[in-house]
Amino acid sequence: MAANVDYPFELRPLENNEGGGWLIVYPDLPGCMSDGETPEEAIANGRDAAAAWMRATTDAGREIPRPGELPNGRFIARIPRSLNTRLTARAKQEGVSMSALVSAILAENLGRRESAGL
Repeated sequence: MAANVDYPFELRPLENNEGGGWLIVYPDLPGCMSDGETPEEAIANGRDAAAAWMRATTDAGREIPRPGELPNGRFIARIPRSLNTRLTARAKQEGVSMSALVSAILAENLGRRESAGL
């Protein structure tokens, strides 16, 4: 599949303790993310990351999913009320939905685990 296909992405500001700037995550490309100082820079870096993700996936002999092809990822999780309160406050602070926040947190952590070879 060509790297010029537009994939949906999620963009969110990073906290100062996360290094600041902006994070971009591609939900349809597991583990594909990047960042930048500005939203525009994060998007440009994200396009480069998506192209590299696609090359690596193809080189590994795996198929590249089409945009929206993966299951919608909807799941329901019961979490402690205190965690729900913290996530709700964080999502509000960052101006994103709780789903977008949790998705970004999971993607970030999966990316770290994959880079560490876990």
